[in-house]
Amino acid sequence: MIFLPFYREKLGCKNEDEVFDYLIKNLKPSILLWSYFVNWEKVFENTKRIEIALNNLNYLIGKADFDKEFKFLIKQYPEVVKAIPALVVRDGSNTSNFSILVDYQNKKLVYEDYDFTKKDFTEEDVEKYLIFAKETGLKDLITSQKIKNLVDYMVGVEAGLDSNGRKNRGGHSMEDIVEFFIADLCKQKGFKYLKEATAEKIKQKWGFDVPVDKSSRRYDFVINNGEDLFIFETNFYGGGGSKLKSTAGEYRNLYDVLSGKYKFIWITDGAGWRNTARPLREAFNYNDYIISLNMLEEGILEYIFMQ
Repeated sequence: MIFLPFYREKLGCKNEDEVFDYLIKNLKPSILLWSYFVNWEKVFENTKRIEIALNNLNYLIGKADFDKEFKFLIKQYPEVVKAIPALVVRDGSNTSNFSILVDYQNKKLVYEDYDFTKKDFTEEDVEKYLIFAKETGLKDLITSQKIKNLVDYMVGVEAGLDSNGRKNRGGHSMEDIVEFFIADLCKQKGFKYLKEATAEKIKQKWGFDVPVDKSSRRYDFVINNGEDLFIFETNFYGGGGSKLKSTAGEYRNLYDVLSGKYKFIWITDGAGWRNTARPLREAFNYNDYIISLNMLEEGILEYIFMQ
């Protein structure tokens, strides 16, 4: 590591051991933002797309002869078909075509295709849609009368699907936080920066040839101060696991890829590092800059750009 005056002047650390101890002791417990929770605007927007069809399907709630009424409804209002998959498919893919394995117990795999995008139905199509409603449990859901309104039910489904996206939103929280500090620095100093920058994007924007350790590499941030490039990678680990060790190794390797030509700054945080401190310490000793959110708060970026 490079022992910056920052460590002594701002943190009161006398040597590398004290700097690393400070980093570990001041890891953040969370980077939970309000954006982590359900995106209600998205939930209601997705529900609205099929709201009319859902209201028509409400006709089936409480009907004694579901099969007969289901066929009648589809023939009268064909557009309701598009809403059927949305009620039972929970992966957020908006899939409307399925090839379903319906039998494998005779040592032969038998598939049935279901297409919910058709505008004109045959009697065979209607029968298949009914089978789909039965086998996926949709018929039981409606006839049980445990739900009173399919629009309200769909809002719940969409909210559940959106909550599955929290992992991605949590991952972006670290980038959002770091970007605030980077944007503020660049505004004060007159620097320029790119976010999620590929080597090609950097070349097109500024003319620098930046190496990468893998073809899919997108650097989280790249700052151009008019003379040099400063390349940033960020991540946050609330929990432990083997991923942390591999990440530390990955960023040691990335430091070697960039070393001598561009400055590489790894910003990482999270209580997960407390139980995986050894590989982080090895990378800390090897790389020039490994910093935490606490160090950002204390103003370390200004010191780095004084070098």
